[in-house]
Amino acid sequence: MLRLVVSDATPLHYLVLIGAANLLPLLYEEVLIPETVASELQQPQTPESVRSWMAHSPPWLQIVSLAERPALTLSADLDQGEYDAIRLALDCHADLVLMDEREGVEQARRLGLTVTGTVGVLDRAAERKVLDLRLAFTHFRQTSFRIDPALLDRLLTADSIRREKWFLAEHIGHRNQRESR
Repeated sequence: MLRLVVSDATPLHYLVLIGAANLLPLLYEEVLIPETVASELQQPQTPESVRSWMAHSPPWLQIVSLAERPALTLSADLDQGEYDAIRLALDCHADLVLMDEREGVEQARRLGLTVTGTVGVLDRAAERKVLDLRLAFTHFRQTSFRIDPALLDRLLTADSIRREKWFLAEHIGHRNQRESR
């Protein structure tokens, strides 16, 4: 289990929308967000379910105030939440950054951070057998998240193969136990 992750707004936004935010404490020991990300998730244009979730944020979500420090040299294309998430990840030596926006992901990786997005979180949860990926992607496709459908299809194919291997391993294991009696 990865110990410490820092999230930008988009992964939390979409995980809340599809009812999967509760996966985060199953996958990661600590989930941190900077105050700017918390603010983004409470903006009037944010869906009510996300704003409500943030207003009553779970105890496993830690909102962190960033200390004044010299500015990082990052692309002007980043919004303040992405910038602060990268800065927080660097400050606390995060194991992983949750971020979806391409420019932010590229900047974080350039600085040596490991990054995954919303889809990566869902796939990791499926790998750990705590999520039905097909059902999650069905809900995910009903949101405004922009992603190549072929990528989701490839992940579903890989998940189907993974589940088949688990089934076969379990089935063979039970058969071997019966035969050894």
